[in-house]
Amino acid sequence: MDRSVNEYLDNLIQWGNQARATIEKSEIENQEQLLSQLDNWQHDVNQLKQMQQLRSAEKLTTVHNEGERILYQIHQSQHKGSKEDSIDYGQHKLPPLPYAYNALEPYISEEIMRLHHDVHHQGYVDGLNKAEKELYGKKLNKDLIKYWLREQAFHGSGHQLHTIFWFNMTPDAAKRPSGILLQTIESDFGSWHRFKALFTATANSVEGDGWAILFWNPRNGKLGVQSFEKHQLFQIADIIPLLVLDVWEHAYYLQYKTDKKAYVDNWWNVVNWKDVANRLNKAMKVKWELY
Repeated sequence: MDRSVNEYLDNLIQWGNQARATIEKSEIENQEQLLSQLDNWQHDVNQLKQMQQLRSAEKLTTVHNEGERILYQIHQSQHKGSKEDSIDYGQHKLPPLPYAYNALEPYISEEIMRLHHDVHHQGYVDGLNKAEKELYGKKLNKDLIKYWLREQAFHGSGHQLHTIFWFNMTPDAAKRPSGILLQTIESDFGSWHRFKALFTATANSVEGDGWAILFWNPRNGKLGVQSFEKHQLFQIADIIPLLVLDVWEHAYYLQYKTDKKAYVDNWWNVVNWKDVANRLNKAMKVKWELY
């Protein structure tokens, strides 16, 4: 057993060296970030190899999953701009986290990130795939159409909101936005502090399970804030979410217990304003008649 584990870890180390060479040769925007993540991962692999008797299946799985996440990041960076145009019905996949499970600590714990991403989000992906296969891939059962439409709305919204959520966060967060994003926030809300207070109050106002959302509305050319109940209720049609905060209990309870306010306050320390600004830039290209 130890021999096979050592061989596996040696293979991981060899792959890490090959990945490093690939990253260094590639002209990709996030080269430094990927190299830093690879450094941390290789350190964990080497440390695990030296542990001998203290190695566990859980620790081996952790380094394996982290390696897969880094590989996905490299692949995405290399093929940026050449993405598929569509996904077949019922073929959605769980996106890997763009950072390590423990990267957002101390604000969001590794335990929460693993359960939230690997279990809860995976459940929404599975539910959406099942609903789409029933609606689009089989002979329609009219007696069940309302059920499957509800399933599509719940799981589809859950999958897509969580996908935004992961990329809306980063361990290298700035304290506040800048550039066009900050200018638009100050223009539409009056000030950065007024927006932050409104968004925080919105998140704390959610009763039970839901989200707080900063959105762009192409119909009036303005930013806005809204709460969603569950994933799919109280939504405003035709808006584009830019920044989303999950305030379901599974997002914070293991760490913060009933203190949702502390979770919301601490979450501001991990907001990825670059991602939000990128989403705003793309959203502003959607032009509708203003009414």
